[in-house]
Amino acid sequence: MDTEVLIVGAGPTGLVLALWLARLGIRIRIIDKSAEPGTTSRALAVQARTLELYRQLGIADEVVEAGLVFSAANLWARGRRAAHVDLGRLGAGKSPFPYGLIYPQDEHERFLIERLEELDVHVERKTELTGFEETGGRILARLPGSTCETLFLAGCDGARSTVREKLDISYPGGTYEHLFYVADVEASGPLMDRELHVSIDESDFAAIFPLEKEGRARLIGTIRPEAEKVGENLGWNDVSKSLLQPLRIDVRSVNWFSTYRVHHRVAARFRHGRVFLLGDAAHIHSPVGGQGMNTGIGDAVNLAWKLAAAIRGRAPARILDSYEPERIGFARRLVATTDRVFQFVTRSGRLAARVRVHVAPRVISALFRLPAVRRFLFRTISQTAIEYRESALSEGRAGRIRGGDRLPWVESAPDNFTPLKSLDWQVHVYGSASGALAASCASRGLPLHVFPWSRNAALAGLARDATHLVRPDGHVALADALHSPARLERYLDDRGLRFVAQPARASAAPSF
Repeated sequence: MDTEVLIVGAGPTGLVLALWLARLGIRIRIIDKSAEPGTTSRALAVQARTLELYRQLGIADEVVEAGLVFSAANLWARGRRAAHVDLGRLGAGKSPFPYGLIYPQDEHERFLIERLEELDVHVERKTELTGFEETGGRILARLPGSTCETLFLAGCDGARSTVREKLDISYPGGTYEHLFYVADVEASGPLMDRELHVSIDESDFAAIFPLEKEGRARLIGTIRPEAEKVGENLGWNDVSKSLLQPLRIDVRSVNWFSTYRVHHRVAARFRHGRVFLLGDAAHIHSPVGGQGMNTGIGDAVNLAWKLAAAIRGRAPARILDSYEPERIGFARRLVATTDRVFQFVTRSGRLAARVRVHVAPRVISALFRLPAVRRFLFRTISQTAIEYRESALSEGRAGRIRGGDRLPWVESAPDNFTPLKSLDWQVHVYGSASGALAASCASRGLPLHVFPWSRNAALAGLARDATHLVRPDGHVALADALHSPARLERYLDDRGLRFVAQPARASAAPSF
């Protein structure tokens, strides 16, 4: 077959899936029904974990250069600053990217498209998936005027996913009561200081996101209730400005303006046979914490290396069974968490308003002074705390690290994330590796990386001389404090993992 994976949807999720698969030599097609990439966007934040994954692709530095690094966030209540968080210090020593990055989704998409074109993969525009069926170990996808035969189909086609609807997979959840706006503006004022600002009062909510260009910002807030009832041809004059005026935000011009409803939903399943759901097709949630786009990108990376392993015969097809439980669990927890926070910020009612404005800011301000709370905040928002400990691919414990955890970053020259650029399985040892382990890795075609034991490794929770089998996405699969080659061999055999080159199979379809 000419196509091994057909990707439906060319947003960030679909584009990253395409990039990772193309880097691994998988034959792909990526289609999108739109005529061109988006020119407006609500998604702005690129979290540290996404940048770590981008570093594996060799594109993180370019993304950071194109975006705006912001080092602080502020909470305001009734026009007074209630809390200030120094993001730069929160992540120090935890990630090579200890900060927040603002990079609007429309610019982000164009960047990813350019990187994909460098690999001679082009988004097929004005191409809509009209239907598909699984037959004879293949997917037969129907496109306008043609069909596409493929091994796997990836639905990255957004909240109104055609792929999900064709599979009749339910999408339970709800919609928040308010109508929200997003506006790209030229503005001035004391809060146009390249920091993030979120302001609340008894009945309103507004967020000010700095952009790379001086004097430009993205504003998010609520439409005035009386204007919301009309609901047609809404614009800047319909925005509730009760929060912007006390903050002295002087909007000189509005480059573009859009309204939207905020939803919180998680699909009942992320997989049906050879078809997978990713990104907004699988889960959608409030903008709290800038998690949505980053979660979709995490889906893409999680699935990409597993598809490549199954297609190339380096792992049995059952490795694909791990995609849904690993990602759906995180999506459900994330939606529940962001839902509670967003409900708190936006809920109507006298008691809710009183707690939001008079009680919560004091509590938040006090909590943010605690180092443990600040570390937890960074790990949560940055998505560096994501773990797959309950996965069938996760096993063992060494020090504070358990199978399924993200490999901790250890600052050194070079650092321990550098080998992850291979996008392949590898073994890490911090201290010294035995000759028996080295021989076992060599016989399996498994790269072994030995790093000097250091204080940074100890602070990261790593155990000296322990064996860490690291997955292509940078998560620890096996953590073995006893440094046993036999246990490593048993792990690989039990899961059918092979790293020595296998005979070409001429597009053989992995069986289930």
